Amino acid sequence: SIMPVKVLDSSGSGSYAAIANGIYFAANNGAKVISMSLGGSSGSVTLENAMAYAHGLDVTLVCASGNDGSATTVSYPAAYDAYCIAVGATRYDEAVAGYSNRGASLDLTAPGGDTSVDQNGDGYVDGVLQQTFGSSPTDFGYYFYQGTSMATPHVSGVVALLLAQDATRTPAEIRSILQATAK
Repeated sequence: SIMPVKVLDSSGSGSYAAIANGIYFAANNGAKVISMSLGGSSGSVTLENAMAYAHGLDVTLVCASGNDGSATTVSYPAAYDAYCIAVGATRYDEAVAGYSNRGASLDLTAPGGDTSVDQNGDGYVDGVLQQTFGSSPTDFGYYFYQGTSMATPHVSGVVALLLAQDATRTPAEIRSILQATAK
């Protein structure tokens, strides 16, 4: 089952303390996968401690690498290598998207889209299509988005499937399976 935990405000901003509280809440209430499509440029002891706590309870943490286009650095919390799977984004042609952060801390990439192109020739930009809100709460519909925030849920879904197959798998086993079977 899904446990939605809102840690950011309506404009997508928030504090590491709020994110940490969300991690503790999810971990303490039975979450086995925590998917975080969020990030910042600096670390936080509070956030790292929450991730260590959840990881210690065998929760698999999946984090967006960030959209700064850095070739060497991923955002936090994805940079906490010991506790999470850092996910970058690919385009339709499976190349890493230019906006996707990369570097030694990046663990996997997944479809994140690229709304500047139509590589598959279907007449639409190559974003990830979502049913969600546009610029206002009354603007509900289908929208194409791009980003590591779109790629991260792809990996989180595969993690959930792996756990559905064998609930005893640890985060380290999950990471190993994902990396060994990824293209």
